[in-house]
Amino acid sequence: MPDPGFWQGKKVLLTGHTGFKGSWLMLWLENLKAEVFGMALPCETMPCLFDQLFPDGHPGHHIGDIRDSALVKQRIEQVQPDVILHLAAQPLVLRSYHHPLETWQTNVMGSAHILDAIKGCDRHISVVMVTTDKVYENREWVHAYRETDRLGGHDPYSSSKAACELLVDSYRKSFFADAPVSIATARAGNVIGGGDWADNRIVPDLVRAVARSDDLEVRNPEAMRPWQHVLDPLAGYLILAEKLWHDASLAEGFNFGPDVADQRSVCALVEAALTRWPGTWHDASDPAQPHEAGRLTLTTDKAQTRLRWRPRWSFDQAVAYTIDWYRATHEGASPRDLSLDQIAEFAKSDT
Repeated sequence: MPDPGFWQGKKVLLTGHTGFKGSWLMLWLENLKAEVFGMALPCETMPCLFDQLFPDGHPGHHIGDIRDSALVKQRIEQVQPDVILHLAAQPLVLRSYHHPLETWQTNVMGSAHILDAIKGCDRHISVVMVTTDKVYENREWVHAYRETDRLGGHDPYSSSKAACELLVDSYRKSFFADAPVSIATARAGNVIGGGDWADNRIVPDLVRAVARSDDLEVRNPEAMRPWQHVLDPLAGYLILAEKLWHDASLAEGFNFGPDVADQRSVCALVEAALTRWPGTWHDASDPAQPHEAGRLTLTTDKAQTRLRWRPRWSFDQAVAYTIDWYRATHEGASPRDLSLDQIAEFAKSDT
């Protein structure tokens, strides 16, 4: 688990803090007594998890577009962070087909602006750049992808994130080899958890359908994915940042995902979710739909060996905590209180 002693009083710049993972991470960092400063676009979903978790606002909340290099530099100079957790991104595969330039500008140039703003910095900074499990050239292999496997990407989202990995490696070698700044990348994906309200993601789509008593359309039911609860990779990001602070040799890429045995199909996820909040679904597969990977699994041996991180919640636990969050908040429970309770449960758990 993350070390509260490390985080207390640390200045943390968190990009993408209004997003799904960013909102959870801001709450967790606040709970760890870090000084958290955000930079993100306004929330695009309704409801918005950030507003649900921080109904009275947050002193570190700051609206800014990472595609604006001058604004990025100004924010970093203003915060003077000890840690940068870069989560801001255009994160949706289907949206990347409709808005490829926006995807590349955000995911590649936005990340470049972060790196360029800290180039030449003489202070100690631990930087974790979050990419995705989809950075690998997907060959529909049965075996799980390792950090040494070839990068690639069919759709604009995946390829832009693979390009971000190359970008980070280039900057690391060109400008940070002898600098006090250490930069690692974190590759995780198919994260589930309460408060994700994005379009064209299976769990939010399921929750909206069940809440309206509609039949859920599932566009790719047989696709295999490394499902994990949002708190598992977020713990990985925090632990990576901590250890990177003390050990610059960890400035590499790390996979964060569930145990291989816990990687399941979309259909299995839907069936498990509907046992917690009953509803119906049907196969809406369309051969003409934009390409999405059919099989994608990760190995996390490197993170488990070098960071002593491991996934704490099983597939069944991840689904249960996710759907219970949505159902309880739908029935009137406080999203903030429920999320803090789940963080506490996660800290106590030992799968």
